[in-house]
Amino acid sequence: MTNTAKYAVITGASKGLGKAFARELAATGKNLILVSLPGEGLNGIGGELKTEFGVDVACYETDFNVDENILKFTDWVNENFQVEILINNAGIGGSKSFTEASNQYLRQIIQLNITSPVILLHKLLPNLLKQERSWILNVASMASFSPMGFKTVYPASKRFIHHFSRGLHEELKNTGITISCVFPGPMRTNTTVSNRIEKYGIWGRLILMTPEQVASKSIRRMLKNDRNIILGWPNKFYWFMMTKFPPGIVLQVATRFVKNELIREKQQAK
Repeated sequence: MTNTAKYAVITGASKGLGKAFARELAATGKNLILVSLPGEGLNGIGGELKTEFGVDVACYETDFNVDENILKFTDWVNENFQVEILINNAGIGGSKSFTEASNQYLRQIIQLNITSPVILLHKLLPNLLKQERSWILNVASMASFSPMGFKTVYPASKRFIHHFSRGLHEELKNTGITISCVFPGPMRTNTTVSNRIEKYGIWGRLILMTPEQVASKSIRRMLKNDRNIILGWPNKFYWFMMTKFPPGIVLQVATRFVKNELIREKQQAK
């Protein structure tokens, strides 16, 4: 490899939080490797960042639902780039009755939220360990702090990311790599999401953050080597309540919220 420049890999970089991560890192002068699904305008985003911030941006379009695609991507990265930052952002959520969920729906959540980031990190880790200092940021969710009905697989998948991050950090604590895990709450990714969260009143408006806010605060704390990143006092208060109340009560309340949300969506669809 002749390229001695250092790069940050960001998955799910074409929109939402991934796009915000890319812009935030480019603004600090970091070279980028952006990856997303095909047909989402990634090359255009990369070109804009390159022009605005004067950084090198490499774009790669693929579908991480297929393990072979992940392996091809990581082989390409390891052959051509030195990686000092990995942001495991790509993932998928959703609320649905478990009995009504299709096998494809369940498999996709597990693949993108668990299998994909683990394989990606495993294959890029030797590259990251070659650097004097390097950082990994895994994106979990505030939902990971409690199970809930009608959203059964998603919180479990993000709980996995939390435990995976903590275990791997302990395993690698004597190296030059830091593994952080961020727990975003609801974000203003689009008008539909914002309107749905704001229906919960003042509390919904308090916990709602923009992707740009989440990205800025997350990267700053990642570079300070913070291992667990909970953003904003409303989310910290929410975390405190979920950890101090009896788990059975938290489970019932969370399930009721999700169920009521699904009922409203079905009524609006009629």
